[in-house]
Formats: sequence, C-alpha cells, structure tokens
Amino acid sequence: MKRIITATVQDRSGVLNRVTGLLQRRQFNIESISVGPTETEGVSKMTLVVEIEDEQRLEQVTKQLNKQIDVLKVSDITDKAIVVRELALIKVASSSQLRSEINGIIDPFRAIVIDVSKDSLAVQITGKPEKIDALLELLRPYGIKEIARTGLTALLRGHQPQVNELNHYTLLK
Repeated sequence: MKRIITATVQDRSGVLNRVTGLLQRRQFNIESISVGPTETEGVSKMTLVVEIEDEQRLEQVTKQLNKQIDVLKVSDITDKAIVVRELALIKVASSSQLRSEINGIIDPFRAIVIDVSKDSLAVQITGKPEKIDALLELLRPYGIKEIARTGLTALLRGHQPQVNELNHYTLLK
C-alpha cells in the first residue's frame, strides 16, 4: 500500500541521505520525494511516497525515522484530510500546425505552455497525480520527448469544524 509520509527535519547536510539510506536498508521503495524549506528558518519538510506492505512495517519505519538525529517529527498523513499537489513539465513534439490542437487538449487541465521551439513545446501542469497522468495519456500520441515531475507535496488541511461544533444561530429570541 502506498503511504504518504511527512518528516520535519533540521536543514543540515546529510539529513536527506540518512533518511533515504534508512528506507533503503529496510528495503522500502521511495516512489517520490520532495524536500523544501518551511516557515521556520533552518527547518525543512520532506514528503515521501513509500510502498509499505502492512501496518507493522509502517509503524517500524515511522519509529526508525523518529529516532534519526535531525528528524523533528514524522507523520503518516495518507488517511487524513490533506491537500496533495505535484508539478510536471512535459516536452511534446509539435509542429506549428499541431500547436492549436495541443493547446485545446491542455486548456481544460489548466496547463500552460512555457516554451515553444520549431519542433516542440513545453507544458507546465500542477495538480493531483491523477490529473497529470490523464494529460500525459492525451499527449502521448503527439510524441512526448521529455517529462520532469517533482513528486508529491502535501499539507494537512486546516481544521474543519464538525457539525456538532458549529454554533447554532436563530433569528428568534
């Protein structure tokens, strides 16, 4: 089962290597990883998509990551309310005659053309991985020359009040 794991870490040399090395030694396949600075100076956030067989192995990897020096917090956010995005850059073979046709395909996906050359164009798309996969399938017949994907980045959604937490208002007094 695919799991989305976030790790808040100190922004120091070697942290990424230690985290990925731990996962490699435990024979977990990292499907994607993205790392970047957070709102706190000197702290970064890693978002990893990892294939894990069962709950026991998930608990093992979470505990092992938490033991790492420079790891501040580890969370499995797969089953929580999250916002997930990915960025993809796609270079598509294109002649001047096909450009308007390709624009018609990418437009509903809110993708944009970021570079045009004589024989190709580069498209940028952000969204859920399924959205990116769907656009790739539509562009394949035109000839995809190159793809660069960032991997998932995820955040927990803000607190959403439950129905019983909402204040009850009435116009009657």
